[in-house]
Amino acid sequence: MYIIDNTELIKIRREFHQNPELGGNEYKTMDRICRCLDSWNIEYEKGVAETGVVAIIRGKNKEPGSKCIAVRADIDALPIKEEADFGYKSLNEGIMHACGHDAHTAIALMTAKIIKSLEDEINGDVKFFFQPAEETTGGAERMIEHGCLKNPDVEFVFGLHVSTTLETGIIGIKYGKMMAASDEISISVRGKSCHGAQPHNGADPIVAASGIVLALQSIISRNISPLNSAVVTMGRIQGGTQTNIIPDNVYLDGTMRTLDPETREFMKKRISDVVENVSEAYGTEGTVSFRESYGPLINNDRAVDLLRETAVDVLGNDNVKILEYPDMGTEDFSYFCLYTKSCFFNLGCRSTGAKEVYPLHSSKFVLDEECLQIGVKVQVENILNILR
Repeated sequence: MYIIDNTELIKIRREFHQNPELGGNEYKTMDRICRCLDSWNIEYEKGVAETGVVAIIRGKNKEPGSKCIAVRADIDALPIKEEADFGYKSLNEGIMHACGHDAHTAIALMTAKIIKSLEDEINGDVKFFFQPAEETTGGAERMIEHGCLKNPDVEFVFGLHVSTTLETGIIGIKYGKMMAASDEISISVRGKSCHGAQPHNGADPIVAASGIVLALQSIISRNISPLNSAVVTMGRIQGGTQTNIIPDNVYLDGTMRTLDPETREFMKKRISDVVENVSEAYGTEGTVSFRESYGPLINNDRAVDLLRETAVDVLGNDNVKILEYPDMGTEDFSYFCLYTKSCFFNLGCRSTGAKEVYPLHSSKFVLDEECLQIGVKVQVENILNILR
């Protein structure tokens, strides 16, 4: 048996909330995590991916062939000025835990404390990844490169994310494709400048760019199956200096979202074809480049099964929701999915009957702290179900 100290759990979460740090700069956050681990006599390595921590609890009831599983918590905050009004709001001007990573960190820490108290009963090892830079540069990838999944080899990784779309007491799980890959698109259209009153003497890149934007949308409606999903959004167009001059060049920037590697590669090729061919049709020259961000987050069915069984036992079948559609947002937990059996799930954090609900990344985002102990309970029971 074990007890979740909810008072301590909330205190830990509020301390992280008051002291947010941006991705790559989570040095004080790292030190706070280590102080907790030290106080519970938990083994760890700090400075992983510069500001991350990998903790390990080595079960003392291990048998040959025992498993190692991991729990991941992201620890970075966002460059947002907090507008919510409560006593533990951010002390760092212009920085806020507007995505709930403070809650994720507190849940993982309390889970580690409890698992440490049960180490004599555990047939296997448990790692805890306190991961930096989820919001920016993909700290998960760098932690993996550092070797967090090795020595001992990790078989399953579980991660959660608070969600205001679900009430507290409910979790959302998704088999297969859960979140999208993200790629930045940069397009250059080179024409020939001339006076706006004499367009026949030039090649207009603005008209060509307009044709490209419209043609790109036809990829989604005519080249992607209605049973699949993809997004192309052009968010910026730059070109021209005067109202009566056709410019030499126009530049466009946007984003592409896809749910699997095959669609991702198809979209890149199709976008390149559209840019080149539409530009040529208007007598201009178009080029495109892509900057890859996170890949698609595709959950492993076996890992989801294990988490679902645990969650039903803990919360009841009615409080475990199978998510119908993927989220076209991104998550660098996707890197773990590439290398091991992984499951990412949503933890409801919306107060029942709340009149105003602010989404993640809002300056007024507030979560129901009752969700914290639910997250701990699910993670602890999932570990015990796998390793006992």
